[in-house]
Amino acid sequence: MNITLRQLRVFLAVAQQQNFSRAGEAVGLTQPAVSRSITDLEQQLGVQLLHRSTRDVELSDAGRLLQGRATRVLDELDAALLEVRGLATQRHGRVRVASSPTLSAHLMPECIARCAQQHPGLQLQLLDRIQQGALDSVRAGEVDFGVVIDPTEPEDLHCEAILSEPFCLVCPADHALARRREVHWRDLAGHPLVLLDHASGSRRLIDRELEQHAPDCQVVQQVGHTTTIFAMVQAGLGIAVVPRLAVADQGVESAGLVHRLLLPVVERQIMLVHRRHRRLAPVVQLVWDLVRDVAHARWSALPALGAPAKER
Repeated sequence: MNITLRQLRVFLAVAQQQNFSRAGEAVGLTQPAVSRSITDLEQQLGVQLLHRSTRDVELSDAGRLLQGRATRVLDELDAALLEVRGLATQRHGRVRVASSPTLSAHLMPECIARCAQQHPGLQLQLLDRIQQGALDSVRAGEVDFGVVIDPTEPEDLHCEAILSEPFCLVCPADHALARRREVHWRDLAGHPLVLLDHASGSRRLIDRELEQHAPDCQVVQQVGHTTTIFAMVQAGLGIAVVPRLAVADQGVESAGLVHRLLLPVVERQIMLVHRRHRRLAPVVQLVWDLVRDVAHARWSALPALGAPAKER
């Protein structure tokens, strides 16, 4: 049988109104169109649903049975459709996001706070993972999307760049490089370095520049978090190369450290990623947009990078 929802709705209108013309007015059809719809439905079912007279119609036994069952079925269908349609505007639920450590520390806390403030019924759950772990979580469907450094092989991912940030030197305030107005990557040659380890999405970019400009650098420590890097630099173990956002949040000057933009400027791309060919649910899209907006706002609010004291 090829019975349509329209036929069932027309039948229920006729059953309620007990008149073809009034039923047509209720469903927005002409009286002949209502009559054809009922005739087609009866032919599909092989039974007579209505007893017709010149003025009114009366339900047959089969018609009364269909009226009762169809009313319940269409009510349930209407409720389901309204519920599904409501997903487009709902602000409740949980969105899972994987993020690499530096971004988890320096970007995502504000995103979580903003989400709680603007959408109290929506929970943003963060999974703090190393870069590869965050990407694996996205690919496995463990999270709705990830916030990572530009992945090297994104063929199976949809990526949106939300921020480009440069790398900076961090060193003690009394270090020779701290007195320079401009610091180049080549100036790092011969100095001991404390760097993010190779699990970081930034490390390959840092290594590429060091290999090109300062190949004789000695990496004395490799750690997973910038807070550890700053503590080691403060202890005199070496100088560091870190992303700009990390400098903004750590209060390095209060720890007796300074930061300088490294030239030529090398930027890392911060990206939102989700599985390709998977459309985001409305609540996930809401959080995706929120993270992008927070990143833009954070960057525009950052102060200028430090310069030597005599140059300020």
